[in-house]
Amino acid sequence: MPSNVQNQGLNKNLLILHFTVFIWGFTGILGQLISISAVNLVWYRVMIASFSLFLYFKFNKTAFKLSRKTALKLALTGALVGGHWILFFASIKLSTVPVTLVCLSSITLFTAIFEPIINKKQTSKLEVIAGVFIVIGITLIFKFETQYTKGIIAGLVSAVLASLFSIINGRHVQKIEAPVIAFYELSGAFLWITLYLLGTIGLSGLVIPKLSDIGYLLLLGTVCTSLAYVAGVSVMRELSAFRVALITNLEPVYGIIMAFLFFNNTSTMSAGFWAGAAIVLSTIFLFPVAQKQVTKHRNR
Repeated sequence: MPSNVQNQGLNKNLLILHFTVFIWGFTGILGQLISISAVNLVWYRVMIASFSLFLYFKFNKTAFKLSRKTALKLALTGALVGGHWILFFASIKLSTVPVTLVCLSSITLFTAIFEPIINKKQTSKLEVIAGVFIVIGITLIFKFETQYTKGIIAGLVSAVLASLFSIINGRHVQKIEAPVIAFYELSGAFLWITLYLLGTIGLSGLVIPKLSDIGYLLLLGTVCTSLAYVAGVSVMRELSAFRVALITNLEPVYGIIMAFLFFNNTSTMSAGFWAGAAIVLSTIFLFPVAQKQVTKHRNR
């Protein structure tokens, strides 16, 4: 494949990923606006997302059947996806959107650690360094308080699960179309959360959302989940799990900017925010340059 065609494909995928991350940045705000519990919220989210993808397949007459073995693998990955989202929204409700997004920034560091182990490749010191800089940058944006310990733990475990399913999806997408992966994983997440509810509080414990919540849940389930999830998985055909995780760290920056625009919360736009955002942005955009220089140095 000619290098200019490769570059065009890379640039297109990067643009799609940035747009996807921008949409993900809005989920934290929706999580705070929706009044129901984290488990209830994610149950409705994945149900709406799975159903919307099913309608998409039927409307476009798209074949989406897979072998039992492959379907089971994707459904098991869906357990990681569901766990990530439950812990993400639980972290928001146990702390704040900013604190949760700080924790989410650690995806880069976890991916730098886990990807070489899962894909059996050498650990990149440059990736680990970039991951550390990301965590430092995001931490500068916000001030932690000891009362948010449970929220911080939930957020960090959520980041671990997100890192794991992103690496796994990087392998799935080489063989299966992204919308099909999204459908089976989100349906799997719906199944596992339903089984969890049956084994704990029962389906009677599901809260019927208020009218205002229904609108937010529909937006969360369609645009912020089915559409964004498909887009996020599709780019992994060209981009590594680490590169995706690196750009995903813009989610806190986008999220805080949107919170400022929607809620006019000027306190979030402090000097710490701009300093942290500068480190995050610099790391994200300078990483490919540093990686290229390291490759050139090795090839000498």
